[in-house]
Amino acid sequence: MIQVMIPAIATPQQIDAFLQRAIDWSVDMGGRIIAALLIFLIGRLLISFINKLFAQFLLRRKVDTSIQSFAKSVVHILLTVLLIVAIVGKLGVETTSFAALLASAGVAVGMALSGNLQNFAGGLLILLLRPYRIGDYVECQGVAGTVKDIQIFHTVLLTPDNKVIFVPNGPLSSGTVTNYSQEDLRRVDWSIGIEYGEDPQKVKRVIEEVFAANNHILQEPAPFVAISSFEKDSVALAVRAWVKSADYWDAYFEINRAVYDAFKKEDISFPYPQIVVHPAKA
Repeated sequence: MIQVMIPAIATPQQIDAFLQRAIDWSVDMGGRIIAALLIFLIGRLLISFINKLFAQFLLRRKVDTSIQSFAKSVVHILLTVLLIVAIVGKLGVETTSFAALLASAGVAVGMALSGNLQNFAGGLLILLLRPYRIGDYVECQGVAGTVKDIQIFHTVLLTPDNKVIFVPNGPLSSGTVTNYSQEDLRRVDWSIGIEYGEDPQKVKRVIEEVFAANNHILQEPAPFVAISSFEKDSVALAVRAWVKSADYWDAYFEINRAVYDAFKKEDISFPYPQIVVHPAKA
């Protein structure tokens, strides 16, 4: 004989109790959600206010702009994490359990994002060793540009043609970085060719006069002009002068133009490929 179990029908008292518990839970959770939203809104305002105060504090302390950018990024992230913990706690999740879960997730994420952790450590090394600062023109990792920002994981470069490049801090901290702005002075080099038969002393005098007339060229260290090599179609001159780092490109292009005009005025010929044909003797 087969026995069929028929579930008992809930009594009106049980249904009332269930509904009451559902209503109580809904009211309690609704209050928690509203409180969490208030915490979120007020927290965002507080984070913005604290970030502004912190930025003003760093500015008053005259902290290096590179360190300011990095520190503000770190503080913003920490405050955001604290806000998330406060919201989760208000929703009824145990913060200790949440912290343990966050720590476990942090380990997993850390293993997955080990490259970013290297970039974070690289950013700290960059701020400590200061191979470059915001505003410096650097060449690194096959790219070049002006340092616009030093963030937690990346250094932001602005190229001369207005491109923004994000370079990871990890490779930067352990790789080769050429800083063109760290020293006050830079040497500008030109390679100028003249025809065979031109007077080298005259050419040297003309170039030195061009240097003397240019406001960017420094007379100490003294400019240098000398024959560097004898090419197939020309005599190559090594021309060097020192300028302030900020005046490098202005001086370079101004001297090119001034030398061209001075050579035309002094009737000094620039070389060009040519073939001299001698008639054969009968």
